[in-house]
Amino acid sequence: MKAFNIGDLQINVPIIQGGMGIGISLSGLAAAVANQGGVGVISAVGIGMFEKDFARNFIHANIRALKREINLAREKTNGVIGVNIMVALTNFSDLVKTAISEKADIIFSGAGLPLNLPSFLTNDSKTKLVPIVSSGRAAALICKKWKEVYNYLPDAIVVEGPKAGGHLGFKREQLDNPEFALEKLVPEVVSEVKNFEEKYQTSIPVIAAGGIYSGSDIKKIMDLGATGVQLGTRFVTTHECDASIEFKQTYINSTESDMEIIQSPVGMPGRAIRNDFIEKINRGEKRPVKCPYKCLKTCDVEKTPYCIFAALMSAMKGNFFNGYAFAGSNAWRTSKIISVKETFDALKQEFKEAVASRF
Repeated sequence: MKAFNIGDLQINVPIIQGGMGIGISLSGLAAAVANQGGVGVISAVGIGMFEKDFARNFIHANIRALKREINLAREKTNGVIGVNIMVALTNFSDLVKTAISEKADIIFSGAGLPLNLPSFLTNDSKTKLVPIVSSGRAAALICKKWKEVYNYLPDAIVVEGPKAGGHLGFKREQLDNPEFALEKLVPEVVSEVKNFEEKYQTSIPVIAAGGIYSGSDIKKIMDLGATGVQLGTRFVTTHECDASIEFKQTYINSTESDMEIIQSPVGMPGRAIRNDFIEKINRGEKRPVKCPYKCLKTCDVEKTPYCIFAALMSAMKGNFFNGYAFAGSNAWRTSKIISVKETFDALKQEFKEAVASRF
């Protein structure tokens, strides 16, 4: 695995830890990954839900919590720390401004096209901007728009395939279509990005994500042109992951058949681990929602059968009666909880064996 650069940031190990909300990847996991030479990522999604005044002071609770987690991560590592901020969040702009003012190294942004992301940069900003896309067309659109409007190109691009956990940037019927497989998307995005790299004499690394679990997976996707990879699921079952032990155990106890595609209240398909809560929702049962703030732009409070933020927060705390765990397609492959260092060591060894197997 070769080091690479995102702007002037050197990434010693080309592994980015995926941002996982709500509360799954905070400063604990992010710092541990950064200490191993990868990019540790704090998820800003629902980050303020653990603040006592969240319900009555939504905006400031989120800003306060994000500042704290970035600073906590900085106390634990000198490595690269990023923040994942979904475009679909109603407080997207506040969180982006906060991440930049707190000098987060990178902002990763998906769940919508972050077409105005460069507008938040200031003259002294050091934060790199990395959009998350699900097609070559989206990558080209963002590059073109950013260059025309802001004279700025992405510092890197993450292309996320349909085997990822959580909300997916695909229609349900596309999830098992080979035309939308990550192996197909990576060369398409690399090709589109290359046009901008050559025209403007710059480097825009393409980072592959979604269903990558082993060092062998990393080797295969890098052979298709990816410079780095993003992994979320494999880092959940680490000691340093910020989720409860019950949440981690759900991954360990799961089987391949438990990986289920659900229709999220936010209007997108998502991948989660099947449990009683999901079964009840599938049967048409509803949990009344009273929402004083509206976290997501696409959420219809009057029609939604349950609050997805509340469900995910409950699961993070280990309460699966009121929630469920988002997970990538390979969550069932995990068997024990180990450290982030052990995870990196295993990935490097698996990668090394995959390289050796070619000869």
